[in-house]
Amino acid sequence: MSNIMLDLETMGTGPNAAIIAIGAVAFKQSGITHTYYRQVSLASSVSIGLDCDPSTIMWWMQQSDEARAAFTDNEQAMHICEALAEFADWFNEVEGVEVWGNGAAFDNVILANAYRKNGVVKPWEFWNDRCYRTIRLLYPDIKLERTGTHHNAVDDAKSQTLHLIEIFNEMELTL
Repeated sequence: MSNIMLDLETMGTGPNAAIIAIGAVAFKQSGITHTYYRQVSLASSVSIGLDCDPSTIMWWMQQSDEARAAFTDNEQAMHICEALAEFADWFNEVEGVEVWGNGAAFDNVILANAYRKNGVVKPWEFWNDRCYRTIRLLYPDIKLERTGTHHNAVDDAKSQTLHLIEIFNEMELTL
């Protein structure tokens, strides 16, 4: 079984935030085994009742061109309903169990809410939610090293995964 590190790019910070990208990494203690990335149409996220927050939109305006590509390249964006179905298929193929997100009330909660809004059951059980941010803050001496584009969902998921694995290895913990 694999763990999954989930990272979303959104247009808000609450549980009903509109999703513009889904990134995920399947991993074991030995390293990354699979990746998932999908740009999501902002219009489709809003069409199922997800919200945009003006302060988050303004924050995105200050990010790099590479990071903003997650929502400016409409030709690559998939309808949220299709992206949710595709992610569930990917999740089930890699046999993910524990789903890690960067914050107890962010990635996992937002994606679960999108599944609920779409009338579809999410592919993991609530008791398998894990908080990477909590672990990261418990071990501040083990520094996160970013790879790829900061605020790209799959690149952030990779960075967080490698950091989590390093923490578990250094602390002699088992995933």
